[in-house]
Amino acid sequence: MRNAALTLGVIGGVFAMLVGFFSYGYTEAVDRYGEIEGLAEQVGNVGLIRTAAILGPLLAIAGGAMAKARALWGGILLLVAAGLMYFAYGFNVFTMFPIAFTGLGGVLALAAGKPDEPKAHF
Repeated sequence: MRNAALTLGVIGGVFAMLVGFFSYGYTEAVDRYGEIEGLAEQVGNVGLIRTAAILGPLLAIAGGAMAKARALWGGILLLVAAGLMYFAYGFNVFTMFPIAFTGLGGVLALAAGKPDEPKAHF
């Protein structure tokens, strides 16, 4: 379970990086070049989108990397990353895989108490 959490966390973090690059770039482009009515309008909370673009992938990859050695901390980071991405971006066609991968990785990391290693987190 820890290996699955590691894999899902890292893959979810890479997908989240792609979403983060485009969302941060979109907010920057609209700030720089202005809005185009009906085509490119600025989001409601630019700070939230930019923060999620940086912290979401960072927490997901760090949580996935920690899931093997420290499943509790890794699972918490993965679930926080999934929650942050859901709160900032919502659930849509571009965010469904990062949110699902990091969320499932977090649940698997938290559920991996004893089976994989002799030292359990609870």
